[in-house]
Amino acid sequence: MARPKGTPKTGGRAKGTPNKTTKEVKEWLNVLLDGGRGRFEQALLNLSAEDYVKTYMGLLNYVAPKMQAVSLQASLAAEYSNLEKLLDKAPDKVIDAIADKILEMQRRSKDEQQELS
Repeated sequence: MARPKGTPKTGGRAKGTPNKTTKEVKEWLNVLLDGGRGRFEQALLNLSAEDYVKTYMGLLNYVAPKMQAVSLQASLAAEYSNLEKLLDKAPDKVIDAIADKILEMQRRSKDEQQELS
């Protein structure tokens, strides 16, 4: 019979305790990888340039975070949002400076669009 809803869990693994099998597999993989490191490095040297770059790029996924692409429109939208928040809290002198900055950004954006046309 299942325990009634709201009743605390009793028995079993404590929260956060790793699964024994998972722990054993991870330890085994670490030993395997450490022991095979020299062989792996030698195999990398024997790859074609294209395969070497593919392998290298694949391994980077495990050590370097991927950067998100941000479009110009999304970047401008974020800037406008931040400026609006500042406007709510800022004194009039600062608001005028922010308004000038917004106008400058709009002019620059229009100029860039005209150059691309």
